[in-house]
Amino acid sequence: MQDLFNTEIWNDRTLADLLTLEFLASIAGSILGATLILIIGVMVARIVRNRVVGIGLRYQRLDDTLFSFLGDTARYAILAFTGLFVLNTFGVETTSVIAVIGAAGLAIGLALQGTLSNVAAGVMIILFRPIRLGDFVSISGQSGTVKTITLNFIELATVANVQVIVPNGQVWGNMIVNYSTNATRRVEWIFGVSYDADLTLAERTILDTIMADQRAHSEPAPFIQVNNLGDFSVDFLVRVWCANGDAFAFEADMKRQVKDALDRQGIEIPFPTRTLLRAAE
Repeated sequence: MQDLFNTEIWNDRTLADLLTLEFLASIAGSILGATLILIIGVMVARIVRNRVVGIGLRYQRLDDTLFSFLGDTARYAILAFTGLFVLNTFGVETTSVIAVIGAAGLAIGLALQGTLSNVAAGVMIILFRPIRLGDFVSISGQSGTVKTITLNFIELATVANVQVIVPNGQVWGNMIVNYSTNATRRVEWIFGVSYDADLTLAERTILDTIMADQRAHSEPAPFIQVNNLGDFSVDFLVRVWCANGDAFAFEADMKRQVKDALDRQGIEIPFPTRTLLRAAE
């Protein structure tokens, strides 16, 4: 009887041990499977991101910022699916997890409306590319060269090399002036001469001086015409095309050179005068 009792105890213990070993083996298998899935998911995410980013780096006509954004998006999407597969290996109902994440995302979205609006604007900027790195732009009253484009903000360097950070919400929701998009620019001046001046000589002097500069383009044809009869001067409107990168220096240089050329021809550039009458004593 005692031996039988001992046999039953031994069988119960053996069964308990077997159940424990089976449970541990199941847990170990789940951990091993989850680890493998996680490693493979991380590797695939990294490879996909590098491949997508590499496409933008391989071809100069493609925007690097756009493909960097697409690569990061693909990477995070793969990591998200990897996380769901890892949870599924432990028997977690992923549908409930997705529902919880969705509810949490909604709450966070309501709390971070301003930040998320910048992110949404950043996505639109990266996708539609109204500006690119290196462009000289004017945004929200700030002008400068684009140094960085992120999902939250754009960094500009002004002419004085001052850093300016503009939130993407202010960029996408306002007018963007991009001075670097087109290869050529049309520069415009207004030169005034006195009413006594020879207008034909003045017109020829102004146009010859500007067109003698190597930066001036003969096509499209330059434009010069009297466009205003002011109180003190006859004003010429001049428009000449040049390369985009030459526009600012070209415009500034011609003001000095045209003034010197008019002086050599004896053509007066008038300025406002005022006659003061002295009261009789």
